[in-house]
Amino acid sequence: MFAAGTVDWAEFTSRASALAARAVSLLDERGVLLIGTIRSDGSPRISPVEPLFHEGELMLGMMWKSLKALDLRRDPRCTIHSAVADRTASAGEFKAHGAAIEINEPSVRASYGHALEAKIGFRPEGERWHLFAVRVASAALFETGDTSRTVARWLVDRGVETFEQGP
Repeated sequence: MFAAGTVDWAEFTSRASALAARAVSLLDERGVLLIGTIRSDGSPRISPVEPLFHEGELMLGMMWKSLKALDLRRDPRCTIHSAVADRTASAGEFKAHGAAIEINEPSVRASYGHALEAKIGFRPEGERWHLFAVRVASAALFETGDTSRTVARWLVDRGVETFEQGP
């Protein structure tokens, strides 16, 4: 446990392995997720960000002083959501709620930079960028079938439950 009531990605994976594996597949395939943060006035903000699974963490690199990064520095609570391409999310949909913890350790930042460069051909340089690791309190995976949706929901204190939505 890290932020109160949350776990890091490695712990989430150990507690909900099938759900986490499908989440990694969706997020890696799309190469971008949406992050919901809380603005200073309390209203919501939604922004795209590129995820990287690295060293047991779901890491999010952000431009220096981007509004989403400043939101997270002030209030780490966040929601992440996989990008969807159609109204039924036919390829699947993943979302998680929790917190984003800023990473300032130089060795972790350097390792992340090398891993990001290997993945997308870009590495952030210097100190003028933000790096966050996502802590998960709850998550859900939605898979669309012919007539219904299967939902796998995970809560940090209750585990995974699966149910059907639809007619």
